[in-house]
Amino acid sequence: MQFPFNSISSKQEMQVSLPIVPSKIPSIFPFHHPIYPPHPPHKSLSFQTQASPFKSLKTSGYLSTISRAIDEEEEYRKARAAVTRKGIEVEGYFIEGLSIGGHETCVIVPELKSAFDIGRCPARAIHQNFVFITHAHLDHIGGLCNVCCSSHGLYNLKHGLFENHGGLPMYVASRGLYNLKPPTVFVPPCIKEDVEKLLDIHRTMGQAFSGETYELRNDIVVRPFRTHHVIPSQGYVVYSVRKKLKKQYIHLKGKQIEKLKKSGIEITDIVLSPEVAFTGDTTAEYMLDPRNADALRAKILITEATFLDDGYSIDHARQHGHTHLSEIIENVQWIRNKAVLLTHFSSRYSIEDIRQAVSKLQSKLSAKVVPLTEGFKSMHT
Repeated sequence: MQFPFNSISSKQEMQVSLPIVPSKIPSIFPFHHPIYPPHPPHKSLSFQTQASPFKSLKTSGYLSTISRAIDEEEEYRKARAAVTRKGIEVEGYFIEGLSIGGHETCVIVPELKSAFDIGRCPARAIHQNFVFITHAHLDHIGGLCNVCCSSHGLYNLKHGLFENHGGLPMYVASRGLYNLKPPTVFVPPCIKEDVEKLLDIHRTMGQAFSGETYELRNDIVVRPFRTHHVIPSQGYVVYSVRKKLKKQYIHLKGKQIEKLKKSGIEITDIVLSPEVAFTGDTTAEYMLDPRNADALRAKILITEATFLDDGYSIDHARQHGHTHLSEIIENVQWIRNKAVLLTHFSSRYSIEDIRQAVSKLQSKLSAKVVPLTEGFKSMHT
């Protein structure tokens, strides 16, 4: 599928992708068989005057004991599910992960099979087909050591597009065990050589790969956008793709449209709708760049708010390449998202501090504001 986009110079090029093929390891899961036997043939029932044995069981409390045990098991199952898969439902997307300033960031959107940054290698990230790295600080890229480190694979580099056809790094091997398809990792082009060193690649390089729009699947594409951290960085916008009938053909009937289509005439336009935007670490300056408008009108904006109160000034936040909550409040007029997911809070804050700060932003913003507080502690614990 071809997608229209403005050409950019090599200095402006923002996207690097790293597809990695896991080892061919057969699935370890057995075939599943029905747990219950087939139902026996239906038999007609004859009613008798003697007491039913089931009635005596019920009277003895036997069935009520079983019922309680079933209820308790169900409650346990629900509680365990809540513990093992914590996350937030926002605008039709389930979002999970951790983002603690200076410690670890990995935000996962399972529906898009995508993880944004990978400070470590959480188990859920193994099942994501795409990993988007915003910059090279270890709390955002450190998991690549677990994801990709291998000196035995065959790699092709196409302007930062890596393809691994061998080797057994932790992430790749784990995906192989689950018989998952090869993952793709995106990094800023300016850290290409550092990633090469990180992965210990000493293989033949391939041809150049160009373009800033990458197809995740036939109805989903992604584009990078410029952010402003203390080192080179970029964010990502994920778009849904749909085809819309061109205006000049709207008045035509079905058979006429079908005739045009069979004749080879292109009767539709491709429409890209921003769904999810992820900034990574950045100052609030990205909000003032007209080229980043799609990030501010995506259904969901996942952005950082490292500092929340007067304990740290706006200048301090900017000097360290981060965003102060008050800056987001100052720029609410540019935010057209349906939901804003705040991440990367400083570890100095408690859950109560975060929720109090979020309420200040919510009062100024029509979009739903949600904090990602997984990993933070309450002041009462």
